[in-house]
Amino acid sequence: MTTSLLLTIQIVLVVILVIAVLLQKSSSIGLGAYSGSNESVFGAKGPAGFLAKTTFIIGFLFVVNTLSLGYLYSTEKNVSVVDNLVETTNVLAPTALPAQKSETNTTK
Repeated sequence: MTTSLLLTIQIVLVVILVIAVLLQKSSSIGLGAYSGSNESVFGAKGPAGFLAKTTFIIGFLFVVNTLSLGYLYSTEKNVSVVDNLVETTNVLAPTALPAQKSETNTTK
């Protein structure tokens, strides 16, 4: 139950992280061009500082969630598929044929 909840949180974090990275201003502007008039909401620096902090926080949560998912999956799956194999079988091994004497022509 917890792994499915953490996996859902992981997917949400990935989507938010991708959006936060795409909204940041880059050298080629990218999708950051759409955040032009929002400078008064985020302060004098504009959305750059806010988006950088948000991206760092979301990235940190992503890493923590990934590590916790890895730990839970490694402790939860302590049995192997090989442990459930049936060891008995009804198939009999073929019997070896007795060795035949080779007839050599010793008399001429």
